[in-house]
Amino acid sequence: MPHATEPRPTRVPRTLSSKILIGLVAGVALGLFVGERASVLDVVADIYIKLIQMTVLPFVTVSIIGGLGSLTVAQARALARHVGIVLLLLWALTLGMVFLFPLMFPPHVGASFFSTTLVQEREPFDFVNLYIPTNPFNSLANNIVPAVVLFSIIVGTALMTTREKGRLLEVLDVISSAVLKATHFVVSLTPYGVFAIAAVVAGTLSIEDLERLEVYFVSYAAMALLTSFWIVPGLVAALTPVPYRALLSRTRDALVMAFMTTSLLAVLPLLAEEAKALVRDYSGIDEGRSAVTDVAVPASFNFPHAGKVLSLSFVLFAGWFADIHLSTADYPTLAGAGLLTMFGNVNASILFLLNLLRIPTDTLRLFVTSGILNARFGTLVAAMHTLAVAVLATCSANGTLTMDARKIGRFVAITIIATLAVVGSTRVLLRGAMNRPYDKDVMLTGMGMLHDRGSAQVFQNAHDAPPLPAVTTSVLDRVRSRGTLRIGYFDDSLPYVFTNVRGELVGFDAEMALQFAQDIGVRAEFVPVSRQILDEGLDPAMCDLVMSGVAITAGRAAWLQFSDSYLDETVAFLVPDHLATSFSDWSNIRSMGHLRLAVPKAPYFVRKIRDELTDIDVVPFERLDDVVGAGLLVDAVVTTAERGSAYTLLHPEYSIAVPKPRPFKVPLAYIIAGRDPSLTSVVNTWIELKRKDDTVDELFGHWILGQNSEPKQRRWSILHDVLHWLP
Repeated sequence: MPHATEPRPTRVPRTLSSKILIGLVAGVALGLFVGERASVLDVVADIYIKLIQMTVLPFVTVSIIGGLGSLTVAQARALARHVGIVLLLLWALTLGMVFLFPLMFPPHVGASFFSTTLVQEREPFDFVNLYIPTNPFNSLANNIVPAVVLFSIIVGTALMTTREKGRLLEVLDVISSAVLKATHFVVSLTPYGVFAIAAVVAGTLSIEDLERLEVYFVSYAAMALLTSFWIVPGLVAALTPVPYRALLSRTRDALVMAFMTTSLLAVLPLLAEEAKALVRDYSGIDEGRSAVTDVAVPASFNFPHAGKVLSLSFVLFAGWFADIHLSTADYPTLAGAGLLTMFGNVNASILFLLNLLRIPTDTLRLFVTSGILNARFGTLVAAMHTLAVAVLATCSANGTLTMDARKIGRFVAITIIATLAVVGSTRVLLRGAMNRPYDKDVMLTGMGMLHDRGSAQVFQNAHDAPPLPAVTTSVLDRVRSRGTLRIGYFDDSLPYVFTNVRGELVGFDAEMALQFAQDIGVRAEFVPVSRQILDEGLDPAMCDLVMSGVAITAGRAAWLQFSDSYLDETVAFLVPDHLATSFSDWSNIRSMGHLRLAVPKAPYFVRKIRDELTDIDVVPFERLDDVVGAGLLVDAVVTTAERGSAYTLLHPEYSIAVPKPRPFKVPLAYIIAGRDPSLTSVVNTWIELKRKDDTVDELFGHWILGQNSEPKQRRWSILHDVLHWLP
């Protein structure tokens, strides 16, 4: 036992970043241990995110007004000049990183189910409402950061020339100090918030989602880390007296917090404080002259940061994913339009750029999904960008930039070597990891019924089906007396009725038919019918009704009895991948000149297309299978977005293009044999019931949108899969 007077060992206090790291590791461990059960901590994670955002907008407002108000007009002009130069330099470096992304992508073929984004009209970019605050308090309440920043800049600019502004500046300084103390208190809770966030992500993130996005995730993460830990801080160290190591060591808490919370707003106070300390300690700039930092940090919100600019890499990824080659001649368009659109919402910007560069817009879903992971790296880049703007602008405004040829040369040399190493190693890694065959066609043809709705007898051809008895009273009475409902279907009705790899008749309408038979208390049997019935009418001797994704037209209604519509489809073009964007706008299609189009054999479709396009040759077809992948020489196939998307899964070299504006729809309905009014009434009532109880929406999600297209598997966890403590 040690002597009483023996000195005790000194405990070294843990830094905040160490505590955050412990929270991260503990959260990941818990998530891996319990799996999906970690989602109970989602509430804690959400509370923490809201807490750290609570003081941000007040900080932005007070710091900009106070920072600008403390400057003279001459100082403010110098700030605008110096910050502008810094932003242009950082944008140029980040765009250079963006243009290197395609060098990391391996060969790939892809397609996807129908997406509602295909038929949605793009909302125009509302610059005025985003930046001009008619009510600044509304902007504060609704987190409209650009409007808040602009309001603060205007008030701060007015304060510069206001007499006796000193008293207000003292008040603003007190408020700023109080807000900063509150921020530090919330920041002290970061290890616990990070623990909750890490546990939820590690426990619920789908392995399939990670594999699907691994190319973009790995390449984006590699470039983000290179930009955050060398390109941007290396540039600052090359141009200012602030050492590279000091820049990283002094800001590591803010960087870790930005990475874990994905909120740049949350770390603004910390970034501003550390930037002022760095320029004060290493550039000899006193507290008064470092006021530039108070304005530069929050004001940078009005401009795209490097994290946003790096998101432009997704457009290049989407082109690779859709097998569309973007040449270097497209890069100036991507850079110019990208910088302008990135002043607004990132998702809207990416959608605009996909259209602009003729890349299928259904890839936007991948961008949204990738945000689960890449948002963390993007926020890390944004935090380092904001810090660099503050330090470089402050040093530039105070004349302490160091144009040392040796330091700049070393920065350039290391940057080239590091970039080549990152690009090369990532390319090798992804080439090996992505060596997988295309399997979306197998996923589609392997789909099964969403629910057990009873069994049915399926006849492979009409000759195998026993003849139906003659109708004496009504078709509905015949169904009841036989106790069997005979449903006709077309054998080319993907995804409404088709045969899967197990030989089962499945699809949206196949499942609806089984449900209808079950609901009226009879058995179901299926028989294939010819599409000639669309021109000649449905003989009751063939079947009782046809449920097979049939579009209603005025001409068909003259000799067919349709039920009420149960679904609407959107007319679209099925085109080779590289033409998808060209066929997404009516004006673009008209400018293409003479076209040869395959159109469904129905006067309605031919007339609708000719109403929009006059210089065309029409090639009529009955079966989509006869034109898709059959080598028919046409420029595009007129179909619908919903069923055409399913065909792209079987033929990934094609994409769906919905022409805008004014995309037009066609309703789908069921055909009633013998124009029987009794059966029509029952079917119409039943359709309304299935709309009300969400059966139609549920089946649409499964068969058209591809939801639950693969059996849902329990998320892997140590508790269940290793220890087997839970069933």
